[in-house]
Amino acid sequence: MRRETAYKLAGRHHDRPVPGADIHKQREIRFKPLPPGQVERAWLALRMLKGLHIERTDEPLSIVVRYSVLDYSLETLEDALRDAGFALENSLFVKLVRAIIYFSEETQRHNLLSPERLIKQSHEVYIQAWDHHEHGDHDDTPPELREYK
Repeated sequence: MRRETAYKLAGRHHDRPVPGADIHKQREIRFKPLPPGQVERAWLALRMLKGLHIERTDEPLSIVVRYSVLDYSLETLEDALRDAGFALENSLFVKLVRAIIYFSEETQRHNLLSPERLIKQSHEVYIQAWDHHEHGDHDDTPPELREYK
């Protein structure tokens, strides 16, 4: 039996995120000083993405992005910027922070999109599946002809 079938038979609903999951993220993207003007170009480019809110900060080489983890991740945004030719800051501290954020967002997204596990009442799933399944021991013979006389 497929996992989705088991969850459906158990009456589980997975169409909404868990309350308090904090799926809205606010992250800072830092750029290198060279080439000049890349912060403004990145701001204009990211502004076109739906569901992504961009703000400028007091720091001249950074922008703040806000997004839902179900729509975007920091890794995809930074990869898209790198592919477009932007130079992002690459200090050791920023690399460590990025690695933690990438991992935590990927894990949170995976957990939100996967169905919740069946812990209780798992036996009811198999009972319902058995009731809905055609069994090999089904006899089409009418009951009056099955009895031995």
